[in-house]
Amino acid sequence: MAVQGKKIALYVLVVFVLYVIITDPENAAGYVQIGFEGVSTAAQSIGDFFTWIADGAE
Repeated sequence: MAVQGKKIALYVLVVFVLYVIITDPENAAGYVQIGFEGVSTAAQSIGDFFTWIADGAE
């Protein structure tokens, strides 16, 4: 039963994303940019953390 719920949730998410892209592509591009900036910042923070650990956690 849970698998069926996940499929429905995924379908609804895909339909919503397509709706946003079709109705307002400029804002959709902004959302994608925000997402990539977030991923980039997270990756940089992880790199900084491991650099800190490699330097002896000082």
